[in-house]
Amino acid sequence: MADSKSTSSAGIPIGVDLALWERATPAQQKVLRRIAVQRERLRARAAAHAQARALASTQETRVRPDAPLVERIVSFTRLHPIAVAAAGAAAVVVGPRKLFRLGSVLLPWILKLQQKSRS
Repeated sequence: MADSKSTSSAGIPIGVDLALWERATPAQQKVLRRIAVQRERLRARAAAHAQARALASTQETRVRPDAPLVERIVSFTRLHPIAVAAAGAAAVVVGPRKLFRLGSVLLPWILKLQQKSRS
């Protein structure tokens, strides 16, 4: 049950007090070994989580132009939360009727630009 990584060459788990280990009965030593293995597992798990967080924080630093539209919107929202909040507040202030009117004017223009960029 003991891990070779969590025990020293003398069979004493790493991180266990030597005086405590020498006074412990075989049953207590077994418990101390299990505790050492658990601590090592928790350290490895914490290191893996820290590595995953570091990787996730450096992963999205820009919006990829070839990504699908939904992914580009999500990336832009993560990179520019204040701008998105300001646009949402402006949409609430303008109101739905003017927003639909503006969309009906801008949508054909945007579709035309996308068609030009594809060809």
